[in-house]
Amino acid sequence: MNENVGKGVTVYAIVKAGGRQEKVAVGDTVTVDRMDAKVGAAVTFPALLLVEGTTLTTDAKALSGVKVTGEVLEETKGPKIDILRYKNKTGYRRRQGFRAKLTRVKITAITK
Repeated sequence: MNENVGKGVTVYAIVKAGGRQEKVAVGDTVTVDRMDAKVGAAVTFPALLLVEGTTLTTDAKALSGVKVTGEVLEETKGPKIDILRYKNKTGYRRRQGFRAKLTRVKITAITK
């Protein structure tokens, strides 16, 4: 476990989660693209940047040892997106919907 956690030092990481990057700290709950993991399972994210107080780590070799772990809380769906296509004077209309599948994850630890 990291020795700075719990001592008033700000510790957070930027992780790659799905197709996006998320800023996470221990105890945060993040919503990411659907992951193939059961509820209650532990998942790990690759760290892209680590901040410990005033220390900033961006070196790939140093970050290869950093693990950001979390616990899957639930699988949810995102908001409904309505897609409407229409062309004037031709009778062409198409309606389509989309709802993204998401996973909520609670960050449990950031370890070196």
